[in-house]
Amino acid sequence: MSMSGAQSAYGPAKKLFSNDVILVGEAPSNNKALDEPLPPIHLITNSPSDQPLSKPTQTSARPIQPPSTPIWPAQYRTSRLPARGGTQIPPSTPRNIHRQEQGWRKREKTSNSPIVGHSETASDKGSPQRNGPMEKVEESTPQSDFEKKKQTFITRTIWTLIMIAGFFLALFSGHLYVIIVVTVLQVVSFKEVVSIMNVPSRSRSLRFTKSLNWYFLGCAMYFLYGESVIYYFKHILLVDRILLPFATHHRFISFMLYIFGFVFFVGSLQKGHYKFQFTMFASTHIALYLIVVQAHFVMNNIFEGLIWFFLPAALVITNDIWAYICGITFGRTQLIKLSPKKTVEGFLGAWFFTVLFGYFLTNIMTRYSYFICPVNDLGANLWTGLECDINPVFLKQRYFLPFIPATWSHLPASFKVSPMQFHIFFLASFASLVAPFGGFFASGIKRTFKIKDFGDSIPGHGGVTDRMDCQFIMGTLTYMYYQGFIATHKTSVGQVLEMAIAGLTPEQQVEVVRGLSKYLVNQGVITETVLEYLNGNLPIKR
Repeated sequence: MSMSGAQSAYGPAKKLFSNDVILVGEAPSNNKALDEPLPPIHLITNSPSDQPLSKPTQTSARPIQPPSTPIWPAQYRTSRLPARGGTQIPPSTPRNIHRQEQGWRKREKTSNSPIVGHSETASDKGSPQRNGPMEKVEESTPQSDFEKKKQTFITRTIWTLIMIAGFFLALFSGHLYVIIVVTVLQVVSFKEVVSIMNVPSRSRSLRFTKSLNWYFLGCAMYFLYGESVIYYFKHILLVDRILLPFATHHRFISFMLYIFGFVFFVGSLQKGHYKFQFTMFASTHIALYLIVVQAHFVMNNIFEGLIWFFLPAALVITNDIWAYICGITFGRTQLIKLSPKKTVEGFLGAWFFTVLFGYFLTNIMTRYSYFICPVNDLGANLWTGLECDINPVFLKQRYFLPFIPATWSHLPASFKVSPMQFHIFFLASFASLVAPFGGFFASGIKRTFKIKDFGDSIPGHGGVTDRMDCQFIMGTLTYMYYQGFIATHKTSVGQVLEMAIAGLTPEQQVEVVRGLSKYLVNQGVITETVLEYLNGNLPIKR
């Protein structure tokens, strides 16, 4: 091809280096960014394509012909360029050549994928894969991974110790502090679960999406916490003039608060966002059921006695530890596909050691009234203690063996344990065989949304939900089991007051006061002066 031919095919050509080498191309219409990919460079030369360019001479009179196969500089040989013989022509100025070279070098530094050339392989010495950044990554990866794992282990250990210390500090400080801890955990868990379904861009365009989530959480907590407080503290609420209306109409107030939020939600529906809004509405209610409702049962366990809160939590934690130890020691058979690292051997080994741990822990905790007494004073702590009528389930009883072989006659025919140590077998078995499925359920949710953890609330551990996924279901089971098999249903002062206030007229209530006062005078509990005062000052006479 002659010089005129090159000009007609590629546009204006400029002679840059010599008579033998010419870079041709169309001048760009505007300045392109340094990192914007530009068309490849064609070197028009009279030298063979497989030989290095010869030193130009002034005596060459042959017409300059473009090679049948263009020569591509090494930095431009990538899979993203056109195939051999392409027709794209690069800019023809030295400035644009420099820009193009800088752009490709920048991409080589920032790209994570290997650069594959059409004339080079990974085994070539000069290939980017061999001498490029990939070699450095491979050399530094083991060291960086080790440092990362080491730092993660240190962080995880530190925060584990902090959580254990905080847990026991709250436990020894009293029931009120334990309730505060549970409340904080359930609020953070609710936030984490709802957040995984939230779309930030849509939440910004819908003003009240997050506000409604927190409003429904507040309604649920008001209803459930109110139920617990009214049940366990009737003797305080029902005699207070201000709190009495809230106690007697608590359920109606709670329902009307929910209805207000429901109406507001329906009124806030916007066209084009229906699916997202109803998805958030459904996920909020699922989170309320799975977290807040179950946390309510955990709260009731605290009121019934700290042993019903601490023991289930300790069983779940112990089971996790032994499942890990037995799994790495004996684990061979995969348990469930949702958690590939869980093994049948670790599952069963943890069950055995959890039952053993629960038996001895129960024997220790039943010796202290602070753990086994229902709460009657929110100001009590480990040092002040609690006083109550001990539930018979915590008192040791003697059990006789029905049959002893003659060869074992030297063994005792009876043993003395508390019934609670039999009940612990069921609780420990549930913590080992059923509660882990709460964790598997949480793993399924995380896989659905392609996330590793529910959050980063606890450094090194992920979110609160990642640590509480088994605790909620265990706390619910403990409450149901306690109410069904262990609780002693006795008439309390609160129940009597509730019946008198809700079921009697004022005249009947006065009669109850007079009759009870007369009984106490006859028993010598109060003096006749008190009875005379009541008879003379009560507004309604007989």
